[in-house]
Amino acid sequence: MDKNQKYVITINRELGSGGRTVGRKLAEKLNVAFYDKALINELKKKFQLDTEQIEKLKGGKSDWWRDFINAAMFMGQGMNEMWYYQRMTGQDAYLVTSADMFKVEKEILKNVAAEESCIVAGRSGFSVFADHPNHLSVFIQAPLEHRIQRIMSKQNLTHEEAEKIIKKVDEMRESYVKKYTGTSRYDTRNYDIVINMEGKTEDEVADLILTYIG
Repeated sequence: MDKNQKYVITINRELGSGGRTVGRKLAEKLNVAFYDKALINELKKKFQLDTEQIEKLKGGKSDWWRDFINAAMFMGQGMNEMWYYQRMTGQDAYLVTSADMFKVEKEILKNVAAEESCIVAGRSGFSVFADHPNHLSVFIQAPLEHRIQRIMSKQNLTHEEAEKIIKKVDEMRESYVKKYTGTSRYDTRNYDIVINMEGKTEDEVADLILTYIG
């Protein structure tokens, strides 16, 4: 990946691994935008986006994607990690994403990446940007107990509750990825780097990725 050219880094991760935090810290270190599920969902609501609406916007106001990015940056400033976890583990986290909404997310992300360098957490980014000329794909994982302890701490849950949430989200994410990409998110051939978080801090992993980039 060439940092001197427009680039996109995708961070796919296991819930509770700390991968989203790594992505956010990496974005801060690189001074680029950071996009995740929660932010994309809020932006879809804010702009009432569907595939037809996106096509109209692309054919109309020339700086619409810049407005979109500015709105994303503003909204992202008010999203703390606890809010993210609450959204991820709420009832709507388990709803099946329609094919139309997958297309909307894919279109949003591709247009955002065309505007500027960015980091994308989740959203099957490894597949969405598989053909991007300057893309780094990262997968972050951690042992189950590490993940359980992190979720317990973040949400004040029991061990049993945290484990149940992790297993449910793992199942949901794998189903989502297989449905829309035709591959498993655990297939390491989809990534340039696979990192185990055990014994590492989020800052250390962000710095490790920076060292890899060079």
